[in-house]
Amino acid sequence: MDKIMNQVDKIVPELINGIKRIVRIPSVQDTATEDAPYGENTRKALVETLNLCEELGFETVNIDNHIGYASFGPKNKDGYIAAIGHLDVVPVGEGWKHDPFSAYEEDGVIYSRGILDNKGPILSCLYALFALKQLGYKPNREIRIIFGCNEETGFHDLKYYLSKKQPPLAGFTPDCKFPVVYAERGRLGVNVKYANTPALHQFLNTYILNSDNSGVKLEIDYKNDEFGKLETRNYKIIDDKTFQFAISYPYGITSNELVEKLKNKGFEVDVVGNYDPVYFNRNAPMISIMQESYEAVTGLDGTPVTTTGGTYAKLMPHIVPFGPSFPGQKGIGHNPNEWMKIDDLIMITKIYALTLYRLGLEEHL
Repeated sequence: MDKIMNQVDKIVPELINGIKRIVRIPSVQDTATEDAPYGENTRKALVETLNLCEELGFETVNIDNHIGYASFGPKNKDGYIAAIGHLDVVPVGEGWKHDPFSAYEEDGVIYSRGILDNKGPILSCLYALFALKQLGYKPNREIRIIFGCNEETGFHDLKYYLSKKQPPLAGFTPDCKFPVVYAERGRLGVNVKYANTPALHQFLNTYILNSDNSGVKLEIDYKNDEFGKLETRNYKIIDDKTFQFAISYPYGITSNELVEKLKNKGFEVDVVGNYDPVYFNRNAPMISIMQESYEAVTGLDGTPVTTTGGTYAKLMPHIVPFGPSFPGQKGIGHNPNEWMKIDDLIMITKIYALTLYRLGLEEHL
């Protein structure tokens, strides 16, 4: 472990320069073209990132500018390990103190759109693997660092990847929080329709404006000890007869059950979209490896947790959210002056290096 930690310390200048290089590309989704399915700047971010990977000595694969990855280790039939993050970012908005794509550094903190969500963390995974490669590490199976381009606006990149490639045996996405997240809530979007506007207003008054967000008046309320209560959110009036909302629901109830409960109330319901909950055994080998690696590097309690958020783990089989935010770090990613401490970037690189080292050697995943 000490050799890995020391090697990460040695590559810190390369780590920070590499992250800044990619963060400076304004990869907000834009007009699609034949060669740039999510816009020219997003394509540029992917191409430049893969160039960086090659400079570090990795093989790379670009899957039609939808998504790409760096590859290291033997390509066995039993599969591969993956860390998957994304290079696309949300629009910058207003309220920035500095150019949002300047990678501005002050007092040991880097400010830029995408530094936390998610360029800094996924590039930390790349440099974690680079540190291992420099140490002569020989994993038992291939390790991929995957760079998506459409996480913020639809996961079409990952759908495209899975149409071309098999999913990993195990892995993580550094796009949530620490400690390791063993379960994510499901997300169900529905439209409730009425024949006329007065009926819709009655629905809003009865079930939304004069109720909490537990779904109790809709009779869809559900909770369990691990996740807590179901929540309704993201309310939107679509037109004078249609109301849309989302349901963040715990593991233990299905989207079909929720829709049937709404229909039993007499509502006309259309499903807009659904992602089932993500749920892993807290004692699964990959979960234990991530917990132990986090605890070894940080000295903090690594007991696995759940999240109400949504990540690539919703669609990519066999992966879980793992970092990058530490306990107490909230409300940073999509806000003005998005930031990440350089010390934290170094810390997560060490966590990911130890995790990838162990996942690459583990026989039973």
